Amino acid sequence: MSWQNEMVVIVRHLVNDLNSSDYTFTDDRLEESVLVAAQLASLEIDFENTYSIDVDSVTLTPDPTASGNKDDSFINLVCLKTARLLLGSELKTHSLNAISLRDGPSSLDLRGIVTGLNILFEDIAQRYEDAVLQYKLNGVVGEAILGPYSPGSDSVARTSLSYRSGWFE
Repeated sequence: MSWQNEMVVIVRHLVNDLNSSDYTFTDDRLEESVLVAAQLASLEIDFENTYSIDVDSVTLTPDPTASGNKDDSFINLVCLKTARLLLGSELKTHSLNAISLRDGPSSLDLRGIVTGLNILFEDIAQRYEDAVLQYKLNGVVGEAILGPYSPGSDSVARTSLSYRSGWFE
């Protein structure tokens, strides 16, 4: 299916798993993770389309990546959620191994890996939350404009939210 190709590639880019000779995550694990994320995302977000998600048989219907019916918001939100799940898993795994050892002049410190992963996890988690809010506000990820200089703002000090249609300021 098309979703397996497109969404797996997007998730690989989000988690920086791009070395095709030594992937951290197999395609099967990524496909399964996409479906788990899709199931969880569908509980918190009312998507325009209704998707049938079967993690056990690795199916997602209708295909959100099919031309003519492409659902970019679903694809983006589910891929961000998948990346968040995967980075959270990696963070947990590496946190259990975050040690610092000293033996005379020699030392080994693995805590920096966890610090770096935590930064990545917090970043992707924030991007996902922002995208969910954006989708809930106007139904499309990538179209909300947040800032003090948004159209309709009557004060530089006030932060306003402007929709493309301009009906909410």
